[in-house]
Amino acid sequence: MGIKVKVTTLDAGSAGDVELNEEIFGVEPRKDILYRVVQWQENKRHKGQHKTLTRAEIDRTTKKMYKQKGTGQARHGAMSVPQFRGGGKAMGPVLRSRATDLPKKVRALGLKMALSAKRQDGQLVVLDAATVKEAKTKNLAASFGKLGLASAVIVDGAFDQGFERAARNIPNIDLLPVTGINVLDVLRREKLVLTKAALNAIEERFK
Repeated sequence: MGIKVKVTTLDAGSAGDVELNEEIFGVEPRKDILYRVVQWQENKRHKGQHKTLTRAEIDRTTKKMYKQKGTGQARHGAMSVPQFRGGGKAMGPVLRSRATDLPKKVRALGLKMALSAKRQDGQLVVLDAATVKEAKTKNLAASFGKLGLASAVIVDGAFDQGFERAARNIPNIDLLPVTGINVLDVLRREKLVLTKAALNAIEERFK
């Protein structure tokens, strides 16, 4: 038994009904699972690319610059030490990954819970198609206003070029291909808009 929801057009008209898969959109959300998946995504995004050269990596002479004793200065035998200008950095940042492991089953469950949470909160909008006759931002923004989409992520299979051009300058509206749908992007905006094509692709993904 599916979950019946209304399908709307960009002009806020009715386009019939569609049944949502209860195994995908009828899961009881758990904050701990959603937190784990979001944390996993955030950790994966941190590339850890900050890096400084250490003393061993500095290409400077190792010839002793002055005699060992009698100068009143500290003893040195290389210009690559951190004390000298141009020397290596002591205990500086190094390349490292913050990525953590998370089982695929947990990731899949987290996405189902995120989708279900949007439906349960009444923040899920099913759109007949994301296409426009004219690629004009003003017209599309007016259509979003009719649908109450002040903050939304719109998911489609392959976006119409005109729709994409018109939507990219509208604040708080994100376009997301269905192949890249994820928990973080689903939750970061107030409403989730799925086209019928995106719905079919999501159901195929979880088969």
